[in-house]
Amino acid sequence: MTGRPNRTAWMLGIGLAAVIVVTGVIVLPRLRPPGPRPAFQLPVTCEETWVLGTYPGHDDFDIDFFPTSGQAWGRPVLASFGGTVTEAGLNGTLGSRTPDNPKGPHGTGAGYWVKIDHGGRWETVYLHLLEPPTVEPGDRVTTGQRIGSVGSTGKSGAPHLHYEQLRAGAKVESHFDGAPSGITSDNREYSVERTSRNCG
Repeated sequence: MTGRPNRTAWMLGIGLAAVIVVTGVIVLPRLRPPGPRPAFQLPVTCEETWVLGTYPGHDDFDIDFFPTSGQAWGRPVLASFGGTVTEAGLNGTLGSRTPDNPKGPHGTGAGYWVKIDHGGRWETVYLHLLEPPTVEPGDRVTTGQRIGSVGSTGKSGAPHLHYEQLRAGAKVESHFDGAPSGITSDNREYSVERTSRNCG
């Protein structure tokens, strides 16, 4: 009778040690501090100038991209730095806004979108793409690689690219070509113009 409790305690100890080891493997990498900011570039074609804007209720650090000339529909959306695609597809519902029906009912959520892990706990997201992304989860992408086209799927009022940079899962001010974007708070409507150096 005395051997059974000792064996039970021994088994419980082994089980606890296994949980600690497994937990350490899974959790500890998430506790590491973020690495240095990657050399992000604008997610649009090299040498093009775009308007980066925000408005009240948009959320701090969210950026909407609109071209300064020509129509937005179908313009290339590029990876702003190399990494691994973690999400790609449909978030929410599409809605019916297309180049042929730009005033159609909007959908919900992000529409067609992509999320890229750049390592060091840095990520970028690209929302409201026109069509299904040209990449899939698990794909490796390089800086400047086309991942989709500008559209107005999901909860979108007009064709544009909604873009975010995340550090350790939290949105931060986006930097492009080593300089801050200037889009920080959503306390008012404002915009800046930036020229892309995403030249491959």
